[in-house]
Amino acid sequence: MHKLRSLGPAVASVSPVEALRAGVGAIVGLGLAGLFLLSPAMDPDLGLYLIAPFGATSVLLFAVPNSPLAQPWSAVVGNTVAALVGVAVCMTVADPTLRVALAVGLAITATILCRAVHPPAGAVAMTAAMSPAAIQELGFRFALTPVAAGTIVLVALAAIYARLTGRHYPFRQFETGGEAAPGSRMRLDLSEDELVELLGRYRQSFNMGVEDLAQLIGAAELQAASHTASAETAADIMSDKLITVRSDTGLGEVADLFRKHRFTSLPVVTDEGRFLGVIFQMHLIDRTRQDALRLDRGFAAAFRRLVDRERGMPVRAEEIMEVAGPRATTGTPIAALLPMMADGAVDAVPVLEYDRLVGIVTRTDLIATLAHRALRSA
Repeated sequence: MHKLRSLGPAVASVSPVEALRAGVGAIVGLGLAGLFLLSPAMDPDLGLYLIAPFGATSVLLFAVPNSPLAQPWSAVVGNTVAALVGVAVCMTVADPTLRVALAVGLAITATILCRAVHPPAGAVAMTAAMSPAAIQELGFRFALTPVAAGTIVLVALAAIYARLTGRHYPFRQFETGGEAAPGSRMRLDLSEDELVELLGRYRQSFNMGVEDLAQLIGAAELQAASHTASAETAADIMSDKLITVRSDTGLGEVADLFRKHRFTSLPVVTDEGRFLGVIFQMHLIDRTRQDALRLDRGFAAAFRRLVDRERGMPVRAEEIMEVAGPRATTGTPIAALLPMMADGAVDAVPVLEYDRLVGIVTRTDLIATLAHRALRSA
C-alpha cells in the first residue's frame, strides 16, 4: 500500500480560488491573444495564428508562474529554439515517425543547452515535424511567427495578469545583495553557488529556482524555531512600558528619542492611545538622506525648507510612519510573530487591543525568548 502512494498526487492541495485564478488567466491570455493578434485559423501569409503548444505554455504561465520552466527566457527562447529545430528536421527527414522523434529529441537537447527548458517546446517541435505542408510554405519564419511572436504576447499578458491578481511574474530572480526577495540568502548565510550546488546535487535545477530554494529553507527554519516557542503569546514577551509620539511630532524630536533611548522603532498614537502607525529608524534615515539630496539640488530648495521651518511647518511623524505593517494582539502566538519579522524589513510588531496600543514586540524580544527556551531545554 505504501508503494502505491507514489502513484497519487504529488502536488499539495490548492485552494479553489487559486485554481480559478489560473484558469481565468489562461482564458484571458489566450482569448486576448486570439482576439487582437493571433487567429484560431492558420494564415500562412501573416503567420500569426494559434497553435496547440500555446495551450501548454499557458498552463505554466498562469498556473505555476514561479517555476523556472515558466520564466520569459525559458518560454520564449525554449519555444523558438524548438521551432527552429523542428523546421530543420522537417525539411531534411522524409520519414514521418523518425521526423517527429528526431525533432522532439533534438529540441530537448538544444533547449537544455540554451538553459531554456520549457515543456511545451517539445510540442512546438512536434507540431513543426507533423506539418510538412505548412513548413514548406513558411520555412524558418514559423519560428518567428507564430511561435516567438505568440509566446511573447502570452508572456506579456501573464505578467500583466499576475500584477493585477497580486502575484509576481516574472519571478524575482536571485541577486546577490539585490532587492529580489529581500533577505532570503542573507538569513541562511548561503552563497548563490552553494544553493545552485544543492539544486544540482538533488537534480532539482529544472523544478525550482535558487531564490525559491532559499525561501523554502528559510521557511523551514522558521517553522522549526516556532516549535520551541510553545504556547507563549505576544502578551508574555511584549514591552508594555512604551514611549510613543503623536502624528504631529516633529522629526527632530523623533530623532532625539531614537538617540536617547536607542530604540529601533517608535509607535505613533493619538491622544487617546489609538494606534496610528510606527516609525522605524530606517524611515528616519531614509528621510534624512532624501532631505540631503534635495538640499544639494540648489539653494532655492534649501531656502524654501528653511522658511517653512521658521513658519512652524516642520516635517511631522505622520509623513514617514508605516501604517500598513504587521500587527498582533495579546493572544497572538509567538510562532505567528516569527515570519512577520523574518525578512528584515520589520523589526518590531505593535500589539493592539481594539485599536489601542498595549505593547510592542521587537526582534530582540523574540531572540531572547527563543534563546532562553533553548538554554532551558539543553
